[in-house]
Amino acid sequence: MVNERKANTSDARPADGGKVLSKVETASRLNELIVTCKDGEAGFHSAAQGVKSAELKQLFAEIKAQRAQFIGELQSLVRSLGGNPEHTGSFIAKLHRGWIDIKAAIEGRDEAGILVECERGEAIAKKAYKNVLKETLRPHVRDLVTRQLDSITAIHKRVKLLKDAYLAKDKRHLPPPETQTRPSSGAA
Repeated sequence: MVNERKANTSDARPADGGKVLSKVETASRLNELIVTCKDGEAGFHSAAQGVKSAELKQLFAEIKAQRAQFIGELQSLVRSLGGNPEHTGSFIAKLHRGWIDIKAAIEGRDEAGILVECERGEAIAKKAYKNVLKETLRPHVRDLVTRQLDSITAIHKRVKLLKDAYLAKDKRHLPPPETQTRPSSGAA
């Protein structure tokens, strides 16, 4: 009977006995994701403006719309927890700088360069989501965060594949090849 009870609560508490985050703490962590999504939304908007390819413009517009949807879902969840969406703090300000740096890098770049920056932005978003998922969350919160992370991960893979295809055509964005050193023959 005790084991059944433990199994039923495993969704709310990790095996190490961690305590489920309070509503206030949960709202704070979700606000971090709201800022991450807002930065992604703005970053993909900038990316769409910076490319000529109709395919990339459409993709970036779709991702921007997806992030707007994620923001709405997260804000609703924060409100349901009694929180105030987008409460600012120093950690949130650090997250915000990630896509701002990317936005600056996008300006004046070609498609390959923009895809490089978008991939970096998605890596930042994935990291933010994974950090939140390290916490002990209520099941409905974990479900939403996991679903959004799954979508971000799929977009990250898609952007990486596109980036790789563009880089195969345009080698300017690749790091220089490593120089190989040859062992000396030892002859004098």
